Amino acid sequence: MALSDLLYPDNPKRKQELIHLHQELLDCMSTNFHATNELVGVLNEHLGCTISPIEMRESSTVKENCEIIIRVMSEIQHQVQKIDSDMKDKLEPVLYQKLYDIKEPELEKIAIAQRVFSIIFGEATSTAAMVAIKLLGSDHLTLSVSKLIGLLAQIGASVLGGVSITIIGLGLEMILHAILGAVERSQLLTAVRSYEKHLAEFKAASEKYQHAIHEVTSLVRQQAQ
Repeated sequence: MALSDLLYPDNPKRKQELIHLHQELLDCMSTNFHATNELVGVLNEHLGCTISPIEMRESSTVKENCEIIIRVMSEIQHQVQKIDSDMKDKLEPVLYQKLYDIKEPELEKIAIAQRVFSIIFGEATSTAAMVAIKLLGSDHLTLSVSKLIGLLAQIGASVLGGVSITIIGLGLEMILHAILGAVERSQLLTAVRSYEKHLAEFKAASEKYQHAIHEVTSLVRQQAQ
């Protein structure tokens, strides 16, 4: 047992708390990677996008993995903006406004979108039009993507960012290594509080993000049946 653990017996418990919170963060990130890839698959298959799927890198830090998912989420945002731009460019103003009119029947919006995609791709399925309308009209998805990008950036820039995503490894030890006595205790308390704060916000935002994606992907599966 380290000298600091003898002087401050609650430190081993704090370390275990930190490891447990770290695992929760990684589990949440892993689910976000999976959900993002689901959406990427839909965009590539139905809207002609060429976004590469992503995977967590166990040899990298939390910050580096945050940057991976931020990059692809930003690309998704870019593609949605491009769809909106195409709609605006190729539709009469009245028809374009209908796409964002909450009172307009969704089937009418899908028909309008399909007309535009037929011009762009030569032909278009109703599924492609439905996906486009769902993406354009989903404030839920738009806001959850923006929120999650912001939180991922915060986590990457925080004390957590330099930690390896592998729990038993040098990453975690870098936070705990060679810190003695009250300094270690203070560092651990700060790290645990930081983890708890970020994790609570991150889990809530992730649930909204995953739910918004599920709405789109479940509709696609229903259309395919």
